[in-house]
Amino acid sequence: MTYCVGLKIDRGLVFMSDTRTNAGMDSISTFRKMHVWEDPGERVIVLMSAGNLATTQAVVSLLDERTKAVGDRHEKLLETPSMYQAVRLVGDTVKEVIAHSSPAGDKADSYFNASFILGGQIKGSSPRLFMIYPEGNFIESTDDTPFFQIGETKYGKPIIIRAYDRAMSLAETVKLLLVSFDSTLKSNLSVGLPLDLLFLEQDAFKVGLKKRIGQDDQYYRTISDGWSNALKTAFASLPDFPG
Repeated sequence: MTYCVGLKIDRGLVFMSDTRTNAGMDSISTFRKMHVWEDPGERVIVLMSAGNLATTQAVVSLLDERTKAVGDRHEKLLETPSMYQAVRLVGDTVKEVIAHSSPAGDKADSYFNASFILGGQIKGSSPRLFMIYPEGNFIESTDDTPFFQIGETKYGKPIIIRAYDRAMSLAETVKLLLVSFDSTLKSNLSVGLPLDLLFLEQDAFKVGLKKRIGQDDQYYRTISDGWSNALKTAFASLPDFPG
């Protein structure tokens, strides 16, 4: 399982993903689920993945290979004229990988399914954020839907919904995401540390903050312990049931 969040604030886009994959409780590994294509001064594109590891790695590898290939007839992520064309390219690549991986008659909701969050900014346009479904189709974030989640979403979503404000600072946004991830980690063993964090500031056209957060990260430990203690204090202060 996986947990990834892409979130839009006034200052830009913030991404966070876990790194745990598992094929049973006795087969747990760490794999990066956040991938970046960057042409400083011109564009930054970030892709996060959830689902079948072979499928997600094949999609990322194919995109990366074609981006680096000279004279390849395929469109490249570092050459698309807009983020809309970039998300169409990724969606088409998902369809291509699924078609080659699945036995005849299998669909995207089979064992090979995968979903993605794509975000970034290309010079001349605003930052944009998309979610790509296993079928390769996609939707874009709006003012009503300013963030996307993929993977194990149910434990961390209520926290983001309650506290999100698009005017938040980067520090406040990171705090919010860490609380959301900490709640998910404590509720589902298939989501685990370390976490990857990336900030893409609007009109910077380069990666800003990029950090891997592990078990020994002091700020993460402070947030985790503080969140637990705050919940205990809030629970104790609630009135007793008048029964």
